[in-house]
Amino acid sequence: MTIQQLEYVLAVDKHRHFGHAAEACFVTQPTLSAQIHKLERELEVVIFDRSKMPVIPTETGAQLIEQAKKVVAESKGIYEMIAQLKGNISGVIKLGIIPTLAPYLLHLFIRGFLEKYPNVQLQVEELITEEIVKRLRNDELDLGIVVTPLDEQGIVEKPMFYEKFYAYLSKEHHLLNHESIMVKDLMTDDFWVLQQGHCFRDQVLNICDQSKFQRMNFHYESGSLEGLKNMVNRYKGVTLLPELATFDLSEEEKTRLRPFAGEEPIREVSIILTRSFLKKRLVELLYKEITHAIPVKMTSQSHGKVVKFK
Repeated sequence: MTIQQLEYVLAVDKHRHFGHAAEACFVTQPTLSAQIHKLERELEVVIFDRSKMPVIPTETGAQLIEQAKKVVAESKGIYEMIAQLKGNISGVIKLGIIPTLAPYLLHLFIRGFLEKYPNVQLQVEELITEEIVKRLRNDELDLGIVVTPLDEQGIVEKPMFYEKFYAYLSKEHHLLNHESIMVKDLMTDDFWVLQQGHCFRDQVLNICDQSKFQRMNFHYESGSLEGLKNMVNRYKGVTLLPELATFDLSEEEKTRLRPFAGEEPIREVSIILTRSFLKKRLVELLYKEITHAIPVKMTSQSHGKVVKFK
């Protein structure tokens, strides 16, 4: 049994197709198939049911695949360990980040991080939280930047900062007469939110009265905060923006922001990773770079009242 054979098995499990798995591993299909067949003969088991399309693991194969993930991850950790012992800061970090954070957070730290650690390769994808957690479990990502708490078994959460929610109003909106607003003020039919599947939508619903909110007439559901902001700018309405999304607003647009009265709701933003993650030094450096790029007041939980999301 070799690490290479296990990597081939994991590739087939991921792609559920021998040809696609071979392409992903940069080998020919006969080579990949022969190595997996050799492993099956050695272990005297059948790992994949080849009669199905797409290919699926057998019951024994599924258990072998779970163990293979751990073995392959541990083997890669040897290189990370040796690099750290030598004092080298290098390696690849595959990072997933949710869409309501990526446009407002990435540019704050990426340049500084890569200038300090030029031998680190940072690969970033925008993904919804559910997909980030799934890919972390499958070892397709190293880290995620999401809103927490998630309370996912086997997932470690490392809080970085806390950002407030602000109401963003259209020009001449009647709520502009208020210095701050109440949550009940949002219970109108001109309140716009992200489409389903985005965690920020759920965060907003958890702030508001969901039973009333779900009976409202939604005129528009966008896939991005920028889409919501542009609709508010053009038409009458109100939406919510997280704090980082307000930093690059024009001076005129900032005059149309309103905080919440009383205890202001905020969301907790964290790095998440699996308990078996091995690139601990790189995580520490990335965590430090991000928190240093954020205003100091936002790194304290006392910045506001954390909204507990379901």
